[in-house]
Parts: sequence; C-alpha cells; structure tokens
Amino acid sequence: MAARRHQMRNALTVMFLLYAGLQLYGVAKARAGLALGWPITALLVAWVVLMTTMPLLIWRWEQHGRHRPVVIGSWVGYTWMGVAFLFFWIALALDLIGTLLKLSGMDPELSVRDEFLLACALTAAVSVYGFVAARRLRIERVLLTSPKLAAGERPLKIALVSDVHLGALVGARRLRAMLAKLSALDPDVLISAGDLVDGQADRLNGLAPLIAAFRPRLGKFAVTGNHEYFVGIDKALDFHQRAGFTVLRGTAVDIATSVTLAGVDDPTGMSLGAPAHTDERALLLGRTRDRFTILLKHQPRVDARVTGRFDLQLSGHVHRGQIFPFGLLARLSYPLPTGLSRIAGGGWLYVSRGTGTWGPPLRVLAAPEITLIELQAEQTGPNR
Repeated sequence: MAARRHQMRNALTVMFLLYAGLQLYGVAKARAGLALGWPITALLVAWVVLMTTMPLLIWRWEQHGRHRPVVIGSWVGYTWMGVAFLFFWIALALDLIGTLLKLSGMDPELSVRDEFLLACALTAAVSVYGFVAARRLRIERVLLTSPKLAAGERPLKIALVSDVHLGALVGARRLRAMLAKLSALDPDVLISAGDLVDGQADRLNGLAPLIAAFRPRLGKFAVTGNHEYFVGIDKALDFHQRAGFTVLRGTAVDIATSVTLAGVDDPTGMSLGAPAHTDERALLLGRTRDRFTILLKHQPRVDARVTGRFDLQLSGHVHRGQIFPFGLLARLSYPLPTGLSRIAGGGWLYVSRGTGTWGPPLRVLAAPEITLIELQAEQTGPNR
C-alpha cells in the first residue's frame, strides 16, 4: 500500500512538472513574440506557478468548505489548463511546420510575432469550439444479439453514462440536459460506469434529487471510478444512494430474465488505502455462463483470466483524451479503442468517451456521449 502511494505521488509530481513545463514554453513564445521585458516575464512565470498549484489550492479550499473560491478557482484554473494545453500543441505544430518549410527551401514569411499571434488566434478559436462541443451530448446506439437472451423476451434498453464528473464545473444545468436526453431515450436501466462525481465535489447535495427523480423500469446501477475515491468513498457512496443508484462493489444482480450485471470497484481505492472490491475473477468464475453477463469496470482493461466469463464489459475513464491529441497519449496506457470492440477469447468491450468533462471544461474531437445499448434475442449462432 505504501508502495502504491509512493508511485501515485511520483506520478502526480511528474504531471505537475510537465504541466508547468508546457506553460513555460508558452511564456517563452510570448516573450519572443511580443519582445517582453523581464518584469512582465516574471509576472507570467508567477502566473504559471499559481495555475500549476491551483488544483491543490482548490482541493484545500474544498476541505475547508470555501464554496466561492472553489467555483472561481475551478473555472479559472481548469479553463486555463485547457487553453494552455491547446496553445502548447498548436504552437509546437506551427514550429514544426515552419521548420519543415525552411528545410524544404520554402520561406513561410512569418515573423516570430506573427507566428505567436497566429498561435493565439487558433488557440482561441479551438477553445471556443471545445467549450461548445463539451455541451453537445451525442447519442451513440449499439445493437447486440445473443442466443443467451430468452426467445420472445422484449429487447432490453440500457442507457450508459460515464465520467459525468458532477461537481464545481458540471452542475445542475448540464445534469438537467443529460437527464432530458435520458428521459427521451426511455431506457429500461441506467448504468454509470464510474466517476459520476468529481474530485471537486463542491455542493453535490442539490444534484442527487434530480437524478433520483429519473426512475427507469429496472433501476439504476453504478460502479466506482477513481474520482469517487478522490471525493471520499463514503461521501460518494452516500450521494449514489440518495440519487437512487445501486453500486455494485464486487457484487452481481440479475436485472432481467437472462441478464446479469456484475461490477467491481476501481483499483484507485487500494492505492489510497480505502476498501475496494476489485477481484472480478472471484466475482465471475463461480457464475453460470447461461446468462448474458455484463461486467461494469471503470478502467478499460480486460483481465485475460476471466474472458469468456462475461459477454459485455462497459468501461469509461479515458474520455478519448478529451482534448486532442491527448487521445493518442491515452492509447499508450489504455490501448483498447473507444466504442465497441471484440475481446480476444469472447465477448465485447464498450468504452465510453464520457458524458461530462474532467478538469478543463472543453472537448476537442472527443464528443461527450450517452450510449443506448439494445440487447435482443437470437435463435442460433454466436454473439453478434
């Protein structure tokens, strides 16, 4: 446990250093492009230090119940984070393009100032696009058939949300928009694949009744994600209960004549020393294979030891990177694609792009989604 905590601290340290580094790259571009003197450069460096530590400040303010600083700090700090990410990638791309043009004998005819201003303009345009795109929920539809489903049984409609991240930035307005979409879909069951709440879980209490009022025919089920543990697992579980969710923590439940839901906790709990039920092998190996089994697991990793023991795994966590090109980097840690894919050894995996936003309130080439999965009976043949 101590080793896991040490690894997590090291990972966070590296992330903060990288974040500070890409901001300092932006400061260097601004200094060169606008011919800034040292006093203004020093102010920009101080701003970088403040923005780099802002997530820690927000966490501290939240612990002390300081609602207004949490909200203001979240909007300023995380919006800046998204803009800084975009500026870094755009400015770096312009640098590379300019270098390639010069090597090929072509003169881009852009001064350092013009290149900096172009990077700023492109960053502003993409940021506005990303802010709007983050609020345009898409409905993804998936149809699966299986001989395990009872003949004549009505199709089962499952609505999947993941990574909603309710908190200081994703509040009542966006939650109501999500619930309106869900109501229009009229699913039989609602599933949350983790991270329903966010690490900045400021003033969540008023949101639980909104979710509780949405009552699918067969209920609402969830598993924990890493942010449930960042919030505090007891607080997160209490919110889920008041919102009407049954949280599957190393447990399974039959929801239809031939359909079973099984769910495990996110392993982040073990790293933080909190109780976590992550043993999917123990959960699945003793169960009959005659039923269509859906495994709920926040992180999109497939345990080869239990393949063939479930028919469909539902996951989230990766947000498809949320801001391009982070999706390419996410594939290094989670090589499985978003959307629907076959699992070697049998079964399907569906990885959601996520319904809300973590951190920056932007999405670029990673549209938020609600997924409607329809299960239908099949007389013969393997799962399709």
